[in-house]
Amino acid sequence: MTYRLEGREKVTGQARYAYEYPMEDPAYLAAVQAEAGRGEIVSVDTASARRLPGVLAVLSCENAPPLASRSNGELAVLQSRTVSYRGQFVAAVVAETLETAREAARLLRVEYAAEAPDVRFRDDHSGLYRPDEVNAGLPADTEQGAPEAAFSDSDVQVDVTYTTPAEHNNPMEPHTTVAHWNEDGSLTLYESTQGASSHQRTLARIFGLDREQVRVVSPHVGGGFGAKGTPRPNAVLAAMAAREVGRPVKFAVPRQQMYATTGYRTPTIQRLRLGADADGRLNAIVHDVVEQTSTVREFAEQAASPTRIMYRAPHRRTTHRVVRLDVPTPSWMRAPGETPGMYALESAMDELAVAAGIDPVELRVRNDTDREPESGLPFSSRNLVACLREGAGRFGWAGRDPAPRSRRAGRRLLGTGVAAATYPARLNPGRATARAEPDGTFTVRIAAADIGTGARTALAVLAAETLKADLGRVRMEVGDSSLPAASVAGGSSGTASWGTAVVRACEALRERLNGSVPPEGVEASADTADEVKVQEEYARHAFGAHFAEVEVDIDTGEVRVSRMLGVFAAGRIINPVTARSQFVGGMTMGIGMALMEESVMDERFGDYLNRDLAQYHVPACADVLDIEAVWLEESDPHLNPMGAKGIGEIGIVGAAAAIGNAVHHATGVRVRDLPITPARLLPDR
Repeated sequence: MTYRLEGREKVTGQARYAYEYPMEDPAYLAAVQAEAGRGEIVSVDTASARRLPGVLAVLSCENAPPLASRSNGELAVLQSRTVSYRGQFVAAVVAETLETAREAARLLRVEYAAEAPDVRFRDDHSGLYRPDEVNAGLPADTEQGAPEAAFSDSDVQVDVTYTTPAEHNNPMEPHTTVAHWNEDGSLTLYESTQGASSHQRTLARIFGLDREQVRVVSPHVGGGFGAKGTPRPNAVLAAMAAREVGRPVKFAVPRQQMYATTGYRTPTIQRLRLGADADGRLNAIVHDVVEQTSTVREFAEQAASPTRIMYRAPHRRTTHRVVRLDVPTPSWMRAPGETPGMYALESAMDELAVAAGIDPVELRVRNDTDREPESGLPFSSRNLVACLREGAGRFGWAGRDPAPRSRRAGRRLLGTGVAAATYPARLNPGRATARAEPDGTFTVRIAAADIGTGARTALAVLAAETLKADLGRVRMEVGDSSLPAASVAGGSSGTASWGTAVVRACEALRERLNGSVPPEGVEASADTADEVKVQEEYARHAFGAHFAEVEVDIDTGEVRVSRMLGVFAAGRIINPVTARSQFVGGMTMGIGMALMEESVMDERFGDYLNRDLAQYHVPACADVLDIEAVWLEESDPHLNPMGAKGIGEIGIVGAAAAIGNAVHHATGVRVRDLPITPARLLPDR
């Protein structure tokens, strides 16, 4: 058990985040957002702003320098007069102080030829289409057998539709960039990012530079949850402004502006049809998903993808349909695809259990499979049933009365629910170096990102194990694109991918060491690209089970999660301390998804209305009464040298469904539209 290596730095304030890097003579940027939901910019009046003392530059579509690449519409900042959504960055002011920049931005006058935006998300929109593929390069649609006929012939049928709203990531640290152009024409970015290497490549392309001419520094990140997985407009805008004024520029996106410019989880409409025999064994699964994207850039979330791997059924179909609206582009938010998709699937499974009169845990056990249902590949390991059994025992599931409203404590109705969890176990190529220093210590370098997950500590543990050295003799260097290239911190692939590179580099170093270390030290490196290419054909996934108990106030409809348990099978757990933090963090986000998180679109003007943490509600400590995460010892030789699966996202997958199922058990009311608020629970009065 190892505590975070950077823990002391963080609690004492020594850990340096992007905005905190000292710069000589920095300038400050404030961005202006579009007030039109769709249209064209007619003119930009900068006179009043420029008259303010301390204003250094005003940038807009009328004078912004052209970018070398505009292939990503969200990053083609100030390159066009077209307004694609309300809140899009349309101008920026650079000034000597942040206060001056913000006041000058307020004085800018932008005139629009505005049109009514199309922002209403619905499943009968005439613009619905099938994308070529969905996120992670998966097919948009799959089909096996005759699902329609099999569903119609089933003894027990469930045909239900669930909706999830748009949700925003809301990391504690905002999206932040400090941009500095060096005398040799190279660019240095101090950036809050989940991937220094990918950030470097993207910014180099946008500004027409060689990759080596861009350096991205990001050793500490205050959360991201996917929103910082790819560069956002703030990085482009800050770099553009820094080159314009010839000085370093600092830009921290205000939280209110993040809601339009840094990504969000798409809303979904999901129809689930489950057909089973009288014993609850599935015969047909049909999962149809509708979601939104923008007119600027397509992003199609893979919400139906977990249905393809969860349960055995000979007849099955999954589809994704997308509509382009005048809204910001959706993006990754913790466990994209699996989170909304498993909410719908696991809620429908609960409805099937009720309809068939079968215990919800037993129903899932009966439909378990040893092969991925659609690909036919064997699982490298699959311990879903073990998680369900272990969780049921720990939670006290035995003897549960299945009848809704069967438990009560005063004016509170009590209920319990269960849901399964899953997430892919991915392995991406990467590089690392390991160096033996003359003083007996080791330095391991990789451009991995520690976004608060404990990655730095887990990698150091792996390095120490491989080198057969005390942990205190290992120094990890991460979060800098000048280090050996690493994949993004996303898709729960970080520890598996970076850890493989670190282990291989340390193995190579051990082979080179021969007695004493010379004065210049000894270094070895590794590149895992070839190793990743020749992986055996297995379906690799982590699995888990959520159990939730809720209390529902009869008078107010308020829901409290009184108890929550997560049991996970995710290969070898490298560091129990930080692993538990990841599981519990995901489960806590699941509470927010189930009960409070919802980004509300203004259909007239085309903007999210609740653009701060006062109005966009996330769980606080008082909302998390009793939450526990445990894991099973799982040995899987088909993954990577460590036998590890990712754990950053599986904690949220299925959590909202377990809570929703518990609410139904408590009240007899099935809420199919998240979040589960008092207004959706209470009868009309």
